[in-house]
Amino acid sequence: MSNLDIVSIETPNLGDRSYVVGRGASAIVIDPQRDIDRVEAILDARGWTVSHVLETHFHNDYVSGGLELARVLGAQYVVPSGMDISFPAHAVSDKAEIESGAGLVRVIHTPGHTPNHISFAVNVDGQDLALFTGGSLLFGSVGRPDLLGPELTEPLARAQWASMRRLAADVSGTAQVYPTHGFGSFCSATATVGTSSTLAEQIANNPAFTVDEETFVAELIAGLDAFPAYYAHMGPANQAGAGAIDLSLPRLARPADIAAAIARGEWVVDLRHRRLFAAEHVKGSLSFDVHGNAITYLGWLIDWGTPLILLGATAEEVSTMQRELVRIGIDRPAAYAVGAPAGWASDAAPVSSYPRVTHAEMAAALAANPRLPMLDLRRNSEFDDGYVAGAKHVPLHELRGRIDEVAAWARDSGDGGPVWLYCGSGFRASAGASILEAAGVDVVHVDDDFPNAAKAGLPITTPGHGHRLGATYVD
Repeated sequence: MSNLDIVSIETPNLGDRSYVVGRGASAIVIDPQRDIDRVEAILDARGWTVSHVLETHFHNDYVSGGLELARVLGAQYVVPSGMDISFPAHAVSDKAEIESGAGLVRVIHTPGHTPNHISFAVNVDGQDLALFTGGSLLFGSVGRPDLLGPELTEPLARAQWASMRRLAADVSGTAQVYPTHGFGSFCSATATVGTSSTLAEQIANNPAFTVDEETFVAELIAGLDAFPAYYAHMGPANQAGAGAIDLSLPRLARPADIAAAIARGEWVVDLRHRRLFAAEHVKGSLSFDVHGNAITYLGWLIDWGTPLILLGATAEEVSTMQRELVRIGIDRPAAYAVGAPAGWASDAAPVSSYPRVTHAEMAAALAANPRLPMLDLRRNSEFDDGYVAGAKHVPLHELRGRIDEVAAWARDSGDGGPVWLYCGSGFRASAGASILEAAGVDVVHVDDDFPNAAKAGLPITTPGHGHRLGATYVD
């Protein structure tokens, strides 16, 4: 009975996967998310008993459910050695071996994403069948080395290069690779390629294995872009150890509560689809479409600790967002309401709207007004690949800190007309439009995919020099 049954639990909005690895009646769990009920459902369905819950590293992009899962299941909690933690756990170092019913787990120290990072090779009958690489080896890429500060970026990049060679030397090439990060996660240094692979395939095709150290380090660092601000809170939360979560709905918010929260500068977050928000919303509320990647950008933009009121078309939208929020350590919203803006608004916070258009409509507006104020909210790396000529670039994650600058630019360049906001798909433009409108700036939301800009006849250009290697484009 040498086969492993490996169940992947995907968290697409954070770009992560957790794994449950079973053989016979036994199982181990690797890098679980905070909402451990997803793991428990798999265990119940297969009748597995978990002996160990293992962490490859202390994550920067989510709060782990590992400590609570191990407590609930009575399993041993295994973490990398060398971490300052506030709870009892079994710390393991390089070359340690863990006997489990799922197989022999070999610990391999793979620093690079973090200094203490480890990978797990699961060996059955003398053969490495699976390699769980966390934020080290990713499909076609590696985990980024800059999350712990600039002074560690180059040393960790060099460690990442060495770790790849360690894996190639110490693990069978036929082992299937199972990364935790890299499926859209900002923990990935570059875009990942594919959804499955053996180690041998990565050795042949992943640039981390095919270039010399100096080239690898230079290209890795040059390609790094900004990462979400909420990451700063994840490491400390994981080292402190997170407890159980409460996903029950909070108290109901009345219109007066919503207006008062907006007046206090708290966040009233509208989770409905962005097309519904543009057509009708409570003025001062913010659009974070739960059908898109709301959690990453809400966590990136919010002042940590700001109370939240969640507004949804249905209770399901609110519950979905609550589950997303606990994954990054925002445990309880202050209140919620469901329905439509007519039921949430008041004289103090009335119903508002703004235009929602396509790139073709922006092209027509630009033809009529060459000074049309256009705002590009995409990240630096996206902007470097081309932008609409004449557009001002303010990445969404910088917008709240640059509202006065944007408002002044709009007044000076656009004859007092609205700001036209675009991004890669329309999701970030919706969030940005709601932020500017709440600050008193008139907006038009371009809800369209960026490739359609060129198709619509909008002039596309590239900056003279971009954001890579420390060079900053100036508008």
